[in-house]
Amino acid sequence: MPVAPESPSTRALAQAAELAGRSAAVAAIRRLAGGTHARTWLLETVNPRQEMVLREYPEADDAAAREERVLAMLDGLGGLAPRLLAADVAGTWSGRPSVLISRLPGQADITPADPRRWAAQLGATLARIHQVPLSSLAGLPDVTSRPGGSPGHLTGPAAAIVAAAWPRLARAPRVLTHFDFWSGNTVWEHAALSGVVDWSGAAAGPAGFDVGWCRLDLYLLFGEDIADEFLAAYRTAATTALPDAALHDLWAVARSHDGVEDWVPNYRDLGRGDLTATQLRRRHTAWTRRLVQTEG
Repeated sequence: MPVAPESPSTRALAQAAELAGRSAAVAAIRRLAGGTHARTWLLETVNPRQEMVLREYPEADDAAAREERVLAMLDGLGGLAPRLLAADVAGTWSGRPSVLISRLPGQADITPADPRRWAAQLGATLARIHQVPLSSLAGLPDVTSRPGGSPGHLTGPAAAIVAAAWPRLARAPRVLTHFDFWSGNTVWEHAALSGVVDWSGAAAGPAGFDVGWCRLDLYLLFGEDIADEFLAAYRTAATTALPDAALHDLWAVARSHDGVEDWVPNYRDLGRGDLTATQLRRRHTAWTRRLVQTEG
């Protein structure tokens, strides 16, 4: 079939067809919105009909290798995560490191009709992820060893507070953390959360690392009430207590202080074009101020 500009390479499409079956062919290609790190397409084959997702990362990026390793370990996570179908971390298909993964049912939804119920599902799902035994995921890095989770990545008004409390973060119990658990990395079917995508950053870390990050996203989208709804649902579903929730909120704003404006395309592509760089900065500043004042 003809391949339009910015479509997957012919070699990637051939690999997808081969995975589907000896007589299969790729019949439809659709670029998926959300996220700016990887180029992501939904591929549909015929003979037989099958859907899969192709993710192409920038040249020399190690995210494909990390996603390959994590998805192999997760093995579908009871239906919550995609399954790894094939990987090309050397970039031989297209010049870009790539993975082919199963398609989870549903689609991204950051404009729900019922934000409270939606946020509660996010909280319950994250609690479920954090209950996965780390013993089955040997080799995961620690969040603090990754650039976005290191103490050197703290900036803004909350940075000094988080830095002073770093020993508490360093010795907190570790769980499976997604690393980028925000609403745009979840998929929904009939208003029910059906899965979580973009696992390339998964690591061992404090549960609050993910909780604070998602609460920041929910504050930016809907405000503090919805962020609190998420937290309440998480605590109800969790099997262990969540210590230092306020500190992890501060960690999230200190990690994102320098780059929140860069999130505009992620929100815009999923239907929140009102969240301009100015609006994101204003909301981030308001949330930071609220957290710092509470901590003080």
